[in-house]
Amino acid sequence: MSSRRPYLSRRPYVLRAVIAVLAVLMVVLSSCAQIPRSGPVGKSKDESAGNPNAPVFFPPPPHPGATPESIIEDFYGAGSGYEGDYAVARQYLTQALSVSWKSDKRTLVFRKATVVKTGVENEFKYQLDLAYAVDADGVATQFPEGTTETIPVTLEQVDGEWRISAVPDGTAIPEETFKVIYAAQPIYFYDPTFTYAVPDVRWFIKKNTVKAMTSALLDGPAPYLQGAVVSAFPSGMKLARESVPVVSGAAQVDLSAKELVDASAEDRQRMQNQLTLTFRSQPDVVNVQLRADQDLVRVEDNGSVLPPVLEKNAPARQIAVSNNELVRYENNRVSALPDMQPVAGLNPSAPAESPTSQAVAFLNSAGTSLYSMIPGLPARQLTTRTTLSHPSFSPQDWVWTAGPGANGATEVVAFKPSNIPLGQPVPTVTMAPAWLAGRVVRDFRISREGTRALVISEMNGKSSVQVTGIVRNPDGTPKDLTAPITLFSSAPVDQGVWVNSTTVAVMKASSTENVVPELLSLTSSQPQLLPAWPNLTTISAGNGPEQIFGQSGAGVFQRVGNGWELQLKGPVDPSFPG
Repeated sequence: MSSRRPYLSRRPYVLRAVIAVLAVLMVVLSSCAQIPRSGPVGKSKDESAGNPNAPVFFPPPPHPGATPESIIEDFYGAGSGYEGDYAVARQYLTQALSVSWKSDKRTLVFRKATVVKTGVENEFKYQLDLAYAVDADGVATQFPEGTTETIPVTLEQVDGEWRISAVPDGTAIPEETFKVIYAAQPIYFYDPTFTYAVPDVRWFIKKNTVKAMTSALLDGPAPYLQGAVVSAFPSGMKLARESVPVVSGAAQVDLSAKELVDASAEDRQRMQNQLTLTFRSQPDVVNVQLRADQDLVRVEDNGSVLPPVLEKNAPARQIAVSNNELVRYENNRVSALPDMQPVAGLNPSAPAESPTSQAVAFLNSAGTSLYSMIPGLPARQLTTRTTLSHPSFSPQDWVWTAGPGANGATEVVAFKPSNIPLGQPVPTVTMAPAWLAGRVVRDFRISREGTRALVISEMNGKSSVQVTGIVRNPDGTPKDLTAPITLFSSAPVDQGVWVNSTTVAVMKASSTENVVPELLSLTSSQPQLLPAWPNLTTISAGNGPEQIFGQSGAGVFQRVGNGWELQLKGPVDPSFPG
């Protein structure tokens, strides 16, 4: 077995790193003098469409007499040099492999790496402590520390020098390098009604983003959103050329002609809106042009297509419980819910309010029965189970909760009681996704636009924070939940809420200890710890990180800077609509 020499720890690399940093500074300084403002993106020579000041690394080429272990380490070290389609990395390969190797197939991001001999001549393994894996469309999967990945590598001698003759497609780079050259960028899809924009966060090299974003958008949503969101671009539509030039601020998206020409005026408007939202973070892009085989296709705005809502806001009020009745908490004052009948006899807790109607829902104090209510009518019981999660409303007016079914298996249930007369059956959907088998759901919250859900569950004492997509039938009835993505918190948690379309706040409730809520973002791998506060038992969030509220026995507190400020004493279990 070879000595453990991760690429970043080798002394020769330190000198080369200094040289690379100086090269980066030269590139940045020269870019300030003259930044190209147009041209093709991706593997083309002009890569300005993206961040023109993004760092550029120039890793060293193979040095004479390098050992096989050094060649492997330096080949993957050259993964930081994406310029010229990884021209330096290809120098570590045999001529045949340098032509066939697909650099953009995937990117493995490691915490540390070691070259290991296999016992077979000229065959090695590159063993990684894997942090992330990013596929060709920028879909990233995060892995907990201790996750290993092994890459087989075969070498042979070419003119007396070792070169790699067999290796899987893709690159592997240190986590530190990944954080410098990659950035999280949302591409956008629609909810099934084309009312809301839904972010699908991807990771792209900072300098080559517009082409990468366009290709990813045309390839469709990430797996956890498939079936939950829709695209204006029909399946199979492709770029007509391998670049997306940005000319005088206009991104020229050249698409396959037949599909674009055959599309309706409304569909073309939605395509342009979808691209405009996706490119909104790109400094070079001011507007979007649709083209068919390079011919401009005019997009007529006849007023029939409204731009999608980018960030659906929650109403600026909360529902809460005070003196064993449901109340409205707004502007630091408590008032009665309009036209609602008393519910004190039901011992309400964990109330929720629809963001689109006057419907409310709540649990009993034991958390075993779910009730719904609309103005002027008494509460009706929707379900009873041994335990239920905090109810949550979608914009479509379905109220959701989760708990064990009759056979003990975890189920997610949704009800639509609005406009259903008392005594009539309420539309109900029950789902038992395989990925929840054996787990206890602690919290289940629908996203503001209704296409996703935050799921906090527990198995064998270990909690998980996940985001799943909600698949619906054509009439909007919930049908299924997609296999989720996982967000990593720094400590166990048992409840959470949406803060905005890409961020959730989570915490582990306690009535006896300090509680440290965390912000988990789809755009960041690192949780953001909020100020600790004693005895927080519930958390709620309005619109953004500054509108986060926590409740303890001392009252309701709002996050203010690096602390918490008392707002009101009396109400408990406050929750924004949704």
